Amino acid sequence: MDKQEPIRLQKFIAQCGIASRRKAEELIVQGKVKINGKTAVLGDKVAPADKVYVSGKRVVLPKTKYRYIMLNKPRGYITTMSDERGRKCVAELVQNVGERVYPIGRLDKDSEGLLIFTNDGEYANKVMHPRNSVYKFYRVTVRPDITEEQLIKLETGVELDGKKTAPAIVHVLHKEPGRVVLEMILHEGKNREIRRMCDAVGLEVARLRRTQIGGVKMGMLKQGDWRDLTEKEVKNLLANPLVNGRLI
Repeated sequence: MDKQEPIRLQKFIAQCGIASRRKAEELIVQGKVKINGKTAVLGDKVAPADKVYVSGKRVVLPKTKYRYIMLNKPRGYITTMSDERGRKCVAELVQNVGERVYPIGRLDKDSEGLLIFTNDGEYANKVMHPRNSVYKFYRVTVRPDITEEQLIKLETGVELDGKKTAPAIVHVLHKEPGRVVLEMILHEGKNREIRRMCDAVGLEVARLRRTQIGGVKMGMLKQGDWRDLTEKEVKNLLANPLVNGRLI
C-alpha cells in the first residue's frame, strides 16, 4: 500500500490475498469487515495506520519482495512498459522476471546496453536524484574523426536548449580511419544527451552502448538477457567509482 494515500477497502483486502475485489465487497456488505474496531461499509478507505479485520481475523499486506535486475538492452526497443503505437518495449524482455519491475532511467530506441529495473520505488528515486550524481559510462562510436577542440567542448559542456550540459569525462579508446571509439562518463540524464552533445560539436554517433552505472558493470551479459543484481551490486549502484576522473 502507498505510504501516503489511503486505498479502497476492497482493493486492500484483495491485495492481502483474502478474496477478489468483488468477493471483498460482499464481505463488507455482510458486515464481516471492521476497520479499527468499527464495522466497515462500502466506500471506506484504508490508511497505512489502520487495522483491518475480516471475520474477526486481522489482515495485513504481504511484505513486498524487492527485485533489482540488470538488462542488456538491444537496439530497437524503447524504454517503456507499453506503447500505444505497437513498438517493441523493454517490458517484453523482462516479462519472465516474476515481479512487476520498472526501468530506472532510460536508453533511447537506437541505444543499447545496461538498463536497471526494480520494484523498489524509494531505491529508484535515490538512483535518479541529481544530488546523488550517479555516474553512467558509455562506449560511443563517432564519425568521422575527433579533434582536440571537439574533445574539450564535450568535456567542458555543450549548450543544449539554451543551457550548458554538466562537465563530462571523455577518453579516446580507439581510432581508425573514419571512426573513433570514445568512453563518455556523465551524471546527467537528459533526453538523448550524448547524441545531441556530439551533434552540437559536429560528430555523428554510429553506436552508443551503456556499459556501467555507478559501481555496477554490465560485464558479459548477452544482449536481450537479464539477471538479478547481487547484494553488493545493489549497494555499489550508488557508489562513486571515480577519483579525480579515474576509475577506482
